[in-house]
Amino acid sequence: MPRARRSKKGPSSRGSQQGTRAYSDASDDEAASEVLSHCSSASETVSVAEEGSGSDAPDFQSYQEQREDKLKEDIDNLLDKSAKTRLTALGNLRLALSSLVFGDFLTERRMTLTDSLERCLKKGKEEEQSLAATVLSLLCIQLGSGPEGEEVFRSAKNFLISILTDSSSGVTARQSCATSLGICCYIAATDDEDLASSLSCLENVFTLLCSENNSIPASLQGLVCCAIQAWALLLTICPASRIQKALESHLPYFSGVLSSENVSLRIAGGESLALLYELGRDLEDDFDYDDVDTLCITLKALATDSNKYRAKTDRRKQRSIFRDVLHYIESGECQEETIKFGLEVMYVDTWVRRRTYSAFKETLGSGIRYHLQHNEVLRDIFSLGAPLVLDAAAIKASKISRVEKHMYNSAAFKARTKARSRLRDKRADVL
Repeated sequence: MPRARRSKKGPSSRGSQQGTRAYSDASDDEAASEVLSHCSSASETVSVAEEGSGSDAPDFQSYQEQREDKLKEDIDNLLDKSAKTRLTALGNLRLALSSLVFGDFLTERRMTLTDSLERCLKKGKEEEQSLAATVLSLLCIQLGSGPEGEEVFRSAKNFLISILTDSSSGVTARQSCATSLGICCYIAATDDEDLASSLSCLENVFTLLCSENNSIPASLQGLVCCAIQAWALLLTICPASRIQKALESHLPYFSGVLSSENVSLRIAGGESLALLYELGRDLEDDFDYDDVDTLCITLKALATDSNKYRAKTDRRKQRSIFRDVLHYIESGECQEETIKFGLEVMYVDTWVRRRTYSAFKETLGSGIRYHLQHNEVLRDIFSLGAPLVLDAAAIKASKISRVEKHMYNSAAFKARTKARSRLRDKRADVL
């Protein structure tokens, strides 16, 4: 099996992407907020119920049954003749699967759902294909790497590759298929052939679209970003021989991508460079790039870029990312990010772990923290162990009262105001 995980540290040890598409409108965002809010409270309720408090268990069970009934309706609607009905059903499925874990319910209906999604991919238009590919990713995240997940991936793989490599397909559909191919293969591929073919497909997309002068058509830059990010995700579970080939062929390529006019493409190239460096150093302690001095000069320029023709948010994001990339290449130290969910903490302190977390965060959106708490597939990927089961006392002890929270926020606000006032004071010393 190719699933040789590189996540090194669990939740108690010391040890983010572009090219995305926004399909939901304001009403979808409101619905997502409502669902996730309910999920947060429901997760605590079910934990207490499992320990025997019992009073809230029927409420959560009733809510789960309602959600499953709605899912059945949405799965049936995927075969409706009306494209509008199918799109609505796909949107509902995307929201539900990213917000809750359905377990056995999806396992029992996986083939029906997979067949319907493949039909959407084959006969639908661009928006429908995009949503279907995203829902396929979420289905694999729910089913995991067992026989069920493998069955879904094997069945849908050719449809994803067909759309991804078809220049006549819509760009957003191709982007979604690139991302879905990466996620599904990462989770459910069980042999080297599936992994190698998926990698080659993604690699061909972002290398063939780039001409000799590294100029990529503006309309395809988002697709190239998605293909690079999905390829980098799969590279993290590759054998050493494949990684060695990637180091030889792609370090110069990603160095060239740094000169792109598209900020997201530059960032994807920079993060991939750092990832390749990390994988190279895992193979050889003294690994280094032949033209590292020139590379560091380029990275330093991007880390201090202040060109006014770029949007302020783009400049800020670019500087932050490239400071981290430059720091890693020069010192070998990766900046640590702390992810909190429930009562747990996960440390993202390697570029492998960073790429993996970013990939799942892009697909799950705001549901990432719920899935980190309750989805055994993600918990296995990030070495978090079995989901925690907490009693009522532990949950109550972990909460800060509203009064305490208000007092803390007030004190922090006053301290922050004083500090900023001193900096704004004209009489302050200027060093």
